[in-house]
Amino acid sequence: MNNTLGSTVLGYPRIGPNRELKRAVERYWAGQIDDDELRRVAAGLRRDTWRELAAAGLGSVPGNTFSYYDQVLDTALMVGAVPARFSGPGPLDTLFAMARGRDGVPALEMTKFFDTNYHYLVPEIGPETRFELAGRKPVEELVEALELGIRTRPVLLGPVTFLLLAKGHRPLERLDALLEVYAELLVELHAAGAEWVQLDEPAFVADRTPAELDALARAYQRLAGVPGRPRLLVAGYYGDLGPALPVLADSPVDAIGLDLVAGSADLSRVAALGDKTVLAGVVDGRNVWRTDLEAALAKAAVLLGSAGRVEIGSSCPLLHVPYDVAVETGLSGVVRDRLAFARQKLREIEILDRALHHGRDTVAEEFADAARRRHPDRTGERDDRVRARLDALGTTHFRRGPAGRRARLQRDNLKLGPIPTTTIGSFPQTARIRADRAAHRAGRLDGGEYERRMRAEIERVVRLQERIGLDVLVHGEPERNDMVQYFAEHLDGFAATEHGWVQSYGTRCVRPPVLYADVSRPEPITVRWSGFAQSLTARPVKAMLTGPVTILAWSFVRDDQPLGQTARQVALALRDEVRDLEAAGLRIVQVDEPALRELLPPRTAGRADYLAWAIDAFRLATGGAADTTQVHTHLCYSEFGDVVDAIDALGADVTTVEAARSNMEVVAALGAGIGRGLGPGVYDVHSPEVPTVDDIAGLLTAAAREVAPERLWANPDCGLKTRAEPEVVAALRNLVAAAATVRGG
Repeated sequence: MNNTLGSTVLGYPRIGPNRELKRAVERYWAGQIDDDELRRVAAGLRRDTWRELAAAGLGSVPGNTFSYYDQVLDTALMVGAVPARFSGPGPLDTLFAMARGRDGVPALEMTKFFDTNYHYLVPEIGPETRFELAGRKPVEELVEALELGIRTRPVLLGPVTFLLLAKGHRPLERLDALLEVYAELLVELHAAGAEWVQLDEPAFVADRTPAELDALARAYQRLAGVPGRPRLLVAGYYGDLGPALPVLADSPVDAIGLDLVAGSADLSRVAALGDKTVLAGVVDGRNVWRTDLEAALAKAAVLLGSAGRVEIGSSCPLLHVPYDVAVETGLSGVVRDRLAFARQKLREIEILDRALHHGRDTVAEEFADAARRRHPDRTGERDDRVRARLDALGTTHFRRGPAGRRARLQRDNLKLGPIPTTTIGSFPQTARIRADRAAHRAGRLDGGEYERRMRAEIERVVRLQERIGLDVLVHGEPERNDMVQYFAEHLDGFAATEHGWVQSYGTRCVRPPVLYADVSRPEPITVRWSGFAQSLTARPVKAMLTGPVTILAWSFVRDDQPLGQTARQVALALRDEVRDLEAAGLRIVQVDEPALRELLPPRTAGRADYLAWAIDAFRLATGGAADTTQVHTHLCYSEFGDVVDAIDALGADVTTVEAARSNMEVVAALGAGIGRGLGPGVYDVHSPEVPTVDDIAGLLTAAAREVAPERLWANPDCGLKTRAEPEVVAALRNLVAAAATVRGG
């Protein structure tokens, strides 16, 4: 057996360099390919990933990192945590039913994976759940790799984190039963040829109770005591392990993975590590800037003498970064030089591994080249006009009139009755719309014709909404590719990639822009589209903007100044856009902040500072709006309980949130905590299922018990861009009918 872990990454992108998995899964859903073809594509992606990682010179290649949809969902299937409503003819059908719903059966709830933009499916653990080793995906993929001549290190979601991510009646009380399943799996993996197994416990970079820390200790005493087991690497990431580190150090596990990018505080706790191997996560798995090799090596060197052995690794799985910066030929040379995507990070790990174990002199040339490419002098990217505007800000720039006065003025201005109906912003984007955008970007469609086609689509969507009977309309956003990328492409200080895709959830992939310099708005961005839509109708049209926190959260952001300072720069640009929208006749402006909860630091000690600058950025962006202008915001797929006060402090006149999958659970907290308008999503747009009138009316009735009708709105839980138009039209007609029923009831 190989007792040495070696340098490694905690995980790798799985969608394929050209989004092969996304395309295959969506074709499978559409009935265009069968499950044999889908499995063939998946096997090819796994094979290519293992071969690439083995060729990169890693000491250990992670396995079982592939998923058709989500690794938390895979774990639920593996341990038999499948609610009875999802039982299906085969494992793929069951998996996709749990993710998307089926035949009127609602999908599992979906929410953000810690403080990332990745979404996971929330397991449901009830008294009826009987844990068993119901699936052997980790064993099957281990054997599959061995047949290619590659010995992988199976990666499993740790049992304690799995239960802490689940919902139900005290899931953690089921730990002992779950541990028996994991113990059985470890024996099978070892028998199949696994020398190491990685168990991920990122839940412990957040504040945890003594009972939860005790559960962690109990779990790894049990699993490390399994006879005939592989060696165990337990990894924590997205922050520091804090009190969990000595718990793991006292356990019989063989190695501990530390995130020394987001959790460098753990460097002060290394004295307790004893003879453990430590995987020093010094290469950032979440951002795309080249690693400062000198600083990374210094961090790893601190561990020498405090651990049995030190290995170099990524701070977290590389799921959050694109594949390869070398294909980004459209980026300027200076910007591209600074970047390291997944493949470049493999090279950085290899260089640092040689420096740590064989001496820095063996890679002196590589260190010098990396330092040159990082281009530390960024004075040319400073915008003194933007900085002067920020320096001149006063308290009045962050404040609007009293909420009660605003509500009266807006009621008179908009003339909306109780429970008005609207959507979140985007409408379905057809292949023709996407082709027109691509042709215009490539220069094959001139500006005049592009404008004509976009206006025709906007008019069609406005007329459709009028026929459906919605009270507040949107222009449908046909000109937008992504809610963050679109704005980044129109703001100075950002660069856009062509192939920099990362997975957000399931088949949803995004291309985060790169924010590398001071941010400003050279000209209006959305005004001509929203203004045109408003000119077509007497009903109010809602203009759509993405908020400053979300633009930062869903971009790769410069690391040479505090995030709060960058957020204010983005907020100033949006403030100018709001003013121009008002001048164009828009009476409602929505500034989306779905990432507000996402960026919340995992430990409470860091939250006050974050929320202070996040709230300030939103209020700066919207603080110039007239009191007659109704400001909306939208938040989705997060646990809102920790940020109710912050959501209220944003000061939006109407807040819309995801609530359909969680069956209105969020409404009680938000209804009491926010004294203004609230729109709980009553239509789950991430499922192909069309909710009935009764379904929606039931959700609205439940919401109306917590929120007065004059404050309550009816809307989907997110944008409609990814849905097919027939199902959207049917669902929105039912939404309008349900709102009328509840108003009349």
